Amino acid sequence: MKTQNIKRFAPKFHIKTGDTVMVLTGDDKGQTGVVKEIIAAKNRAIVDQLNMVKKHTKATQEMQGGIHEIEASIHISNLMLVDPKSGKASRIGRKKENGKSVRYSKKSGEIIK
Repeated sequence: MKTQNIKRFAPKFHIKTGDTVMVLTGDDKGQTGVVKEIIAAKNRAIVDQLNMVKKHTKATQEMQGGIHEIEASIHISNLMLVDPKSGKASRIGRKKENGKSVRYSKKSGEIIK
């Protein structure tokens, strides 16, 4: 019997959907965008209007075929959260506040919503 590589617990990432992030490496290095989706199984995220690739699609009754530009995923390790106060990339930490774990910017100390 083959064993499957099943992840039992979802990892806790430093970014979430809706966060503004900066790309650290690759063709889009230094650009910022908003996270549209997190793909936890692959440790990747899709950022709005970054890492654009061309996808060739076949025509269907609902959609016209052709070459469409879509966002490709970026590995989470290549993204860094943008500090809401300074507008620069910042590492994040976690601390307990009112019994809940919250994220905060290590650069400014401000809590990230």
